[in-house]
Amino acid sequence: MIHILQIGFGPLGVQTAKYITQKSTVKTVVAVDINPSLKGKKLADLDKDLSDEVVIYPSVKKAVKSLKMKPDVAIITTVSSLEKLIPQVKEVAEYGIPVISTCEELSYPWKLQPKLSKKLNDICNKYNIACLGTGVNPGFLMDYLPSVLTSISKEIEHIRVERVQDATPRRIPFQQKIGAGLSIEAFRKKEATGTLRHVGLQESVYLLANSIGLELDKVTESLDPVIAENEVTSNTIQVKKGEARGVEQIAHGYVNRECKIEMYFKAAIGEPKSYDKVTIKGVPNFSSEIEGGINGDIATCAITINCINSILKAPAGLQTMATIAVPGYIN
Repeated sequence: MIHILQIGFGPLGVQTAKYITQKSTVKTVVAVDINPSLKGKKLADLDKDLSDEVVIYPSVKKAVKSLKMKPDVAIITTVSSLEKLIPQVKEVAEYGIPVISTCEELSYPWKLQPKLSKKLNDICNKYNIACLGTGVNPGFLMDYLPSVLTSISKEIEHIRVERVQDATPRRIPFQQKIGAGLSIEAFRKKEATGTLRHVGLQESVYLLANSIGLELDKVTESLDPVIAENEVTSNTIQVKKGEARGVEQIAHGYVNRECKIEMYFKAAIGEPKSYDKVTIKGVPNFSSEIEGGINGDIATCAITINCINSILKAPAGLQTMATIAVPGYIN
């Protein structure tokens, strides 16, 4: 049995905990969340399907101290920011516990945040633990998956990756992150603060490029609101005509002024068609499409759990989905 320390119990953390309860080889044994209202509560207080034995502590130190054994791995589902994540990883690393996190900026941080990447890598090496950033996107659909598909290519001229999602069934924090329900003015103001966007698109470009041996000269990214032509609603958000129902982001990776990688991301409430598609121009030319797309919340929780065996075998240091052994389904 693999014993798990879980940190962060927003919607994603709760869903991950529920999936873990359905597994026979992994078990959440202790929980951490800094929300004062959760201190001392049991996981069952958050959801009836969760354990009434696992207690939520306000710190890793108190959580680990409460146990008779050291957890085998920590799963952190708290923040998107690498800077904010590093202290959380350090707190876990001091106990020699490897880390898997859904922090988007952790998926491939070297190019965009080299100093922070080195700082985190040094922490991992000091305490001899591996640390992995994963998730459905970034971490799989727009970077790891297309890198695997290039394995059958003799030559690669250009790669286009598309992820289009109807955000209607997604969790509330995701709908808020893409600006659904905001006026265009409010959308632009929030965009300027850096809090409104799909986090990780440029990280995906760099991860894919590194995986196929491309040294990019430049990466660009644009962001625009998807404007509602008619009123649309989800279970939690009502979007009026003229307001933003989501976000459209496009990133390009260049070598010698030639675009080699193009990524198109669109997530919006009321989007008529969801799909994930990779198109490779080269020898041979081909495209692969997942009709209906992959549900991001389900897949992120699943891949986080399914990476556990891989991170336990990985060497110390900051890892990516391209450097660990390919994760496999955990029963």
